[in-house]
Amino acid sequence: MMSSRLLAIVLLGVWLAAGPARALTFTPADMLGWEPKSFAGETEYRLVFDPQLQQPVVRAQSRGAASGLFYEQRIDLDATPWLSWRWRVERFPAVIDERAKRGDDFAVRVYVVVRDGWTRLSSKAISYVWAQQSGVGQRWANPFAGDKAMMLALRTPQDGNGWVSEKRNIKADLRRLFGKDFRYLEAVAIMTDADNGKGTAIGYYADLVFTRE
Repeated sequence: MMSSRLLAIVLLGVWLAAGPARALTFTPADMLGWEPKSFAGETEYRLVFDPQLQQPVVRAQSRGAASGLFYEQRIDLDATPWLSWRWRVERFPAVIDERAKRGDDFAVRVYVVVRDGWTRLSSKAISYVWAQQSGVGQRWANPFAGDKAMMLALRTPQDGNGWVSEKRNIKADLRRLFGKDFRYLEAVAIMTDADNGKGTAIGYYADLVFTRE
């Protein structure tokens, strides 16, 4: 029978071989430090204290504008394929058809971007959105970028206006939407926009966390 000391040594060796679980966490304060990118005017992003979560969160308000906050550093999806985050919607933008250019406005979006070649023109993206007209799990090509940027509806107005937690296997979603494996993300971003309908949208974002499982 293996002694308790020998068993402990064996278990320690297994743990060291596997390595500790790694996570990459972005707090709301971190996200406010990401690079802003404007597509049409400037969405206002600021840090506010949320009484429900009892922590600071990012509040995003768009008045007929579209700009996002981007983290542009390589993230290894072999090490951390899962992305978790929390978000909520206070006000949806007025849209007629969210799958058309004139309706491509969302109160909250989380983007992940990969590169399928050597240039920026070869980039592909998934835009996870809180949809108004599309059902949960529905996907469609972005009306501006075509099938290089796929939209994926995770929530609808029926989910209410409280905080909702998400967890996605990014590596699996990329494979499902683009038909191939990608090891690295080139960027992750958040965006609240209402530029196409010239309306107003308000959304909130809490921590984004990449994990192994």
